[in-house]
Amino acid sequence: MSESTEKIKLTQFTHGFGCGCKIAPAVLDVMLKNNHAANDHPGLLVGNSTKDDAAVLDLGNGKALITTTDFFMPIVDDAFDFGKIAAVNAISDVYAMGGTPNIAVAILGWPIEKLAPEIAAQVLAGGRAACAEAGIPLAGGHSIDSPEPIFGLAVNGMIEIKNLKTNSGAKEGDLLFITKSIGVGVITTAAKKGIVKEEDLQLAVKSMSTLNKIGAALAELPGVHAITDVTGFGVFGHLLEMLEGSGLSAILDFAKLPLITNLEDYLAQYCIPAITYRNWNSYSHQLTEVGVNTLHLGCDPQTSGGLLIAVDPNEKDQYIKLMKEQGYPEFTQTPIGTFMARTEKHIRVVNGEG
Repeated sequence: MSESTEKIKLTQFTHGFGCGCKIAPAVLDVMLKNNHAANDHPGLLVGNSTKDDAAVLDLGNGKALITTTDFFMPIVDDAFDFGKIAAVNAISDVYAMGGTPNIAVAILGWPIEKLAPEIAAQVLAGGRAACAEAGIPLAGGHSIDSPEPIFGLAVNGMIEIKNLKTNSGAKEGDLLFITKSIGVGVITTAAKKGIVKEEDLQLAVKSMSTLNKIGAALAELPGVHAITDVTGFGVFGHLLEMLEGSGLSAILDFAKLPLITNLEDYLAQYCIPAITYRNWNSYSHQLTEVGVNTLHLGCDPQTSGGLLIAVDPNEKDQYIKLMKEQGYPEFTQTPIGTFMARTEKHIRVVNGEG
């Protein structure tokens, strides 16, 4: 990075950042009310009728094409890190369907009168690095002059149809697992306020920059019934999407939810993304009563978050074995909840603290 660009703080050029830019669930529901694509195309296996992570098209040979796109405004000030995080986040949608990505193209919006093109080049370099880790080419893309910096990818992947995982396949009695700690919304808000500790920020950056490659391996386990990734709607919001698609409810043991370190310090300094409350207002009627801190963390928008996984309790040993073999932390092997028959409140939160 040149001396002239080192002091640029990308997050100061946006009104929102990362997956916190997402439109709130209730507003999105209104926008899509009459536009949920039914799977009426003969080859469309997954459209947006179940609010899934990507679209899936049957190729007619036992395999399917997964296609998705995701982009947002800077979540961190470093241009390379922003590009890598945005790319990892987009690629995650393919892994969340159980697929393997095979190609990506870039989506770049850049305020050319405000930010030097050399900074955009660093963003693209970060995106290219993420694609290289995923083993796919970043094969071009499209750019525009925009009021705020924007970056992301359109990604294609492949999967054997027999291994396809959606967010709507959970079954009553399944155990719920998660693969990354939550709280990056709080940490990145603290960074934007200029009060974050560098070691805490780097923990968040490392988490957001880590590919969810395990999704492809999980898809091969018969005991894994459903997968989705956790992004801007928070743990509560994305679990609710699983429950809506599966026609179930869930008990969520909030005390077992893994958290990034030092979150209480930042919450005490009111480092809460604006979308946290928009999320809560969108779906709070579907949850049992929770304390303030539980609200803030359960609704915290995750950027490039982990996977939520529904696992048959009789097959959990295979899941745990895989996570151990792949070097995942111990918390990924402890269930954070259980799927159950439908109740009036779709998520019953236990062990939440106020």
